[in-house]
Amino acid sequence: MFRRDFLKNSALAAVGFHIVPRHVLGGPGYVAPSDKLNIAAVGCGGKADFNIKQAFNGGTDNIVALCDVDDRQSKKYREQFPNAPYFRDYRQMFDQTNKSFDAVIVTTPDHMHAPIAMAAMQLGKHVYVEKPLTHDIYEARMLTEAARKYKCVTQMGNQGSSGDATRQVETYIQKGVIGRIDKVICWTNRPTWPQGVKSPKDKGETQPVPSEVDWKLWLGTAPFRDYHEAYMPFRWRGYWDFGTGSLGDMGCHFMDVPFRALKLKYPTSVECSVGAVYADFFKEAFFDDVCPPSSVVHLTFPSDDKRVKEIKFSWYDGGIRPQVPDEVPYDVMFADRNGGMIFYGSKGMLTAGLFGNNPRLFPEEKFGGKKLPEPEKPLVEGKFDGHQQQWVKACKQGYGAYTSSSFDESGPLTETVLMGNLATRSYMYRDGNNFPGRKKLLWDGENMRITNFDYANQFVKRQYQGGYNL
Repeated sequence: MFRRDFLKNSALAAVGFHIVPRHVLGGPGYVAPSDKLNIAAVGCGGKADFNIKQAFNGGTDNIVALCDVDDRQSKKYREQFPNAPYFRDYRQMFDQTNKSFDAVIVTTPDHMHAPIAMAAMQLGKHVYVEKPLTHDIYEARMLTEAARKYKCVTQMGNQGSSGDATRQVETYIQKGVIGRIDKVICWTNRPTWPQGVKSPKDKGETQPVPSEVDWKLWLGTAPFRDYHEAYMPFRWRGYWDFGTGSLGDMGCHFMDVPFRALKLKYPTSVECSVGAVYADFFKEAFFDDVCPPSSVVHLTFPSDDKRVKEIKFSWYDGGIRPQVPDEVPYDVMFADRNGGMIFYGSKGMLTAGLFGNNPRLFPEEKFGGKKLPEPEKPLVEGKFDGHQQQWVKACKQGYGAYTSSSFDESGPLTETVLMGNLATRSYMYRDGNNFPGRKKLLWDGENMRITNFDYANQFVKRQYQGGYNL
């Protein structure tokens, strides 16, 4: 063989070696380290257990840092990932390990979502934040804008937005199957935790702080109060300082479907009523520290359809249910014990359960056998359970990759959900024997301001405690 032929053939052989696929070298299912997303988790218990598991995906991706203020909640994942450094304070984790991770999962009580997610995005990290996106309306607006500014891939943890049914209902509505929509109602069986009760704070009750808990860090942005087991690990949802009640728990699941199907914008008004609690005969009890036992919220939205003056959107919680139309069987409308939704259109009605599951069209004799349009948006691999991995894969693709509930979608949705809580807290406000907040509140969405009852604006943006900021 001539020397030039030898060199030529050697070079070709070398090229051939380098293009052998990685999975051949590493065996079936092998994922090269460079193809894995390195993830830090803030919050390791409760819903975080599911979020971390789905993002890790059996090892196709990495969990490289852990943070929780409660060592009891983090025990499982500290044992599963012994090489991942563990912190109680997310700020220390971000300072010391930020070069080791690409993305952050935030699964904490609602009052800490925004400062953690904002700090992560300011470091250029992609973020997955459990629902509701934030505790306050202002926070939701700021996170939405920050995601664009820092070019981060984002996802809120309302996994129903990755389900087939959400896309199916969206298609039916936008293709006009039931005509022009002028009214939507959603309802839920929540709360399923104590709400509308006197809190340990109001009763002056306190307990020793468990050694496994950093109570100061758990309080975070909230005003100081003494520790009590009634607040954690999950029952914080019913306390205004930490949670957002039934709306925060389920509103981002139920209201998400009509919000995106109708392409709703900022509401123009909100009004509500709440369930009363009586301590004695004609003696109403006011528990300002906690969310009420039940509420009904009515929102008004502008309509893009000139033939529809406005869209009325109502929310029922605490076991209160809306009236059933004559054309809809009672057991069908309330088949899902978690709650449901109904769209009222000029040609008929559509009912569905949680996440838009099991959509039904009424009257049945009108829609039976009718060919219905197929969803136009791509279906998510894994559906509900693929919600976290959809975000992981989008993070690998980079900013601009599609996710079902990016902050562009979930930020405005969260603002609308939290409008219900703004109305509720205004309704409960007392000035002596008067209740000046019990009226229709007018909303300037662009400027995030109630224009006819200034007291309500304190619920748009709260004051952080503990030195935290956005």
